[in-house]
This record gives sequence, C-alpha cells and structure tokens, in this order.
Amino acid sequence: MALLFLPLVLILFVPSTNAGSWPPSPGYYPSSKFRSMSFYKGYRNLWGPGHQSTDNNGITIWLDRTSGSGFKSVKPFRSGYFGTSIKLQPGYTAGVITAFYLSNSEAHPGYHDEVDIEFLGTTFGKPYTLQTNVYIRGSGDGRIIGREMKFHLWFDPTNNFHHYAILWSPKEIIFFVDDVPIRRYPRKSVATFPLRPMWVYGSIWDASSWATEDGKYKVDYRYQPFIGKFNNFKASGCTAYAPRRCHPVSASPFRSGGLSRQQNKAMQWVQSHYLVYNYCKDYKRDHSLTPECWR
Repeated sequence: MALLFLPLVLILFVPSTNAGSWPPSPGYYPSSKFRSMSFYKGYRNLWGPGHQSTDNNGITIWLDRTSGSGFKSVKPFRSGYFGTSIKLQPGYTAGVITAFYLSNSEAHPGYHDEVDIEFLGTTFGKPYTLQTNVYIRGSGDGRIIGREMKFHLWFDPTNNFHHYAILWSPKEIIFFVDDVPIRRYPRKSVATFPLRPMWVYGSIWDASSWATEDGKYKVDYRYQPFIGKFNNFKASGCTAYAPRRCHPVSASPFRSGGLSRQQNKAMQWVQSHYLVYNYCKDYKRDHSLTPECWR
C-alpha cells in the first residue's frame, strides 16, 4: 500500500510550470479605445534612412556595424496615450537597445525631458530586460538623474508582436504591456515631473557601454543585422498646438485618470513577480536627487 501511495504523493506535490506565469486581467484595455494609424500618418524618418523598411502600417528598423536607425512623430504633444506593437530580435542581442519613448531633446539639448520604454539586449538563453525610465530637465547635462524600473516579461517578446504604451498626463505617467499597467509614476512636484511638450520616437542603436549587465557584454556584429519591428501605432491626446481646453486622455475607466482597483491589482502582481530593479530601492544612490522616492 505504501508503494502505491508514494507516487500519488509525488504527483500531488509536483508544481505546475504554468502556475502564476500570467498577470491577472486588468479589466480595462486602453489600447482598444484609441485608433491605430499608419506609420506615415504619424511619423517620419529621423536618422538611418538606409536602415529602415516601411509599409503603410509599420516599420522595420535595424542596426549593423555601419548604423542604427530612428523615427520621430510629426507632431509634439503635451499629453496623451502613445503605443505601438513591437517584435524583437531573437538570439544574441547584447548591447543593443530597441526603444519607444517620448523626448524633447532636440528642442532642449542638454536640458531635456524623456519618458522611455527600452528593451535591453541580452545573451543566449537569458531574457530581455524592459527598462522604463523618466528624466526631468537635465538628462545629458553631466548630472544625469535616471528613474529606472526594470522588468522581465511573462512572455518571449521575440515570438510575436506585443503592445507597449505610455500614458502621459499632467498628473501621472503609466507604462503598459499588452494593456497591463506595469508602472505608475505620479506627479508629486513640478521639479520631478516632465511638463514640456515632447515628441514620440522609436530607435535601435548600439549601447554597448551599459545596456547588458552594465556593459559586460557588447554588441557582436557577427550576429548583425539586429532588427526591431513596429506596427499598430497609436498616438492620441493633446498636441502642443491644441487649445488649453483640450482634456488629457485617460487609460483607465475613470475620465479623471488613475488606475482602477483591478488595474492596480494587475500592476502589483507584475511588480511582485517580474520587477528586477527599482531605483527607489537602490540604496547606493543619492535619493536627495530623487525626492519622489520618499514623499
């Protein structure tokens, strides 16, 4: 009897490999509320035109030893929802950054604001890291103050397209992956929040000095080209030219913004399972420069 019982015990206590691997439903899907646009309706080439291939709806950009590539929105915005679906390069991608972000670096060189979604390339067998970041007035001026939160993903971003988005309003920034909020950065003071108009950008480039394990692994051009594919662009909100009465869009069921209880639950789940770095929890940093961490 004991011999028959032992295999049953082993079966009962074998953990499920899929248990807890997918976030709970956020209950609200902001990407479905905003219309998709073709690439040419909202964007133009910024650099590396020979390293881009476009169709009516999307764009493929790549990095090789001669150049990377980037694109930029036609209009600047002062708030809005900005999203795109991205498929990343598999295999060895160490040192490569594939990015979708907001910035006003060309309007305010050396003293700009920026809100980033960046995919940090990796080595064989290791997952991509998705880095979110917020810079306020001064990135690039020699006193760079990043506000990084880094995540692994609950899926392989090289297998299919997934939707990544930034909601930027005058009172908060929210980052989304497939409509699941992964980070909310609230406005706690004027000094710690970007308020000047920004454009929307996408790019792929060589960041060997820091991208993968703090620069330990560099871009290896034996594996070139490194490719990023973008489609399903969404950009809806108040442009810099809109009248002041333009109301900022929301990415929750509430017109006033914020997140619903179910969205917050999904975000907390992601942060408890897939967050791998939080600048506010990095005690080697000088948090007098990031007062939002303790307010």
